Amino acid sequence: MHIRDWPAGERPREKLLARGPGALSDAELLAIFLGSGLRGRDAVGTARELLGAHGPLRALLERSATQLAKLPGLGPARACALSAALELGHRHLSAELERGAALSDPQAAGRYFAQRLRGLPHEVFAALFLDNRHRAIAFEELFRGTLDGAEVHPRELVRRALAHNAAAVIVGHNHPSGNPEPSAADRAVTARLKQALALVDMRLLDHFVIADGPPVSLAARGWV
Repeated sequence: MHIRDWPAGERPREKLLARGPGALSDAELLAIFLGSGLRGRDAVGTARELLGAHGPLRALLERSATQLAKLPGLGPARACALSAALELGHRHLSAELERGAALSDPQAAGRYFAQRLRGLPHEVFAALFLDNRHRAIAFEELFRGTLDGAEVHPRELVRRALAHNAAAVIVGHNHPSGNPEPSAADRAVTARLKQALALVDMRLLDHFVIADGPPVSLAARGWV
């Protein structure tokens, strides 16, 4: 049965319009980009096969457009559309912190760190520098490591914060292993960074760990 023959409430596009994109499964969202399926299968069935063979969704979308284009059911045009849509999402998240408004939603920073750091094959430690109204000044990747970790130097974070004339800092790093649980080392370095910034009258607002699932806030756990 073709998708156009499905009940109206079950067709991906109609469901999205009626209930919003959050009501759609990964396969249904992907099917909207595909438009049609491979021979003998509808777009949703083709999307399910793609996710089953090359997913989950995050793993699929972390591929470059060139890699996506080689997958069955995609091709250059669809691969470019997917990559462009993902980049639009990235830029939308960036705009939350770059439009000059004060950071009123702490989770927006977590989403931004996730967008910048998730999926990297090595650990990266980054910092978001804020002014005294908690508006974003700059985002910088400060330290890179191996699969197991990156060495963090509080002195360098303070130096960069002073260079930006920042009043507050939010830091974050990724766990390439996918385990989102902050380690004892993560907690220890957070304490050192907080102390170092306090010496120059700057605040450490949060430290996010980026891995599988939503960003983990050390501030929310009372560790900042």
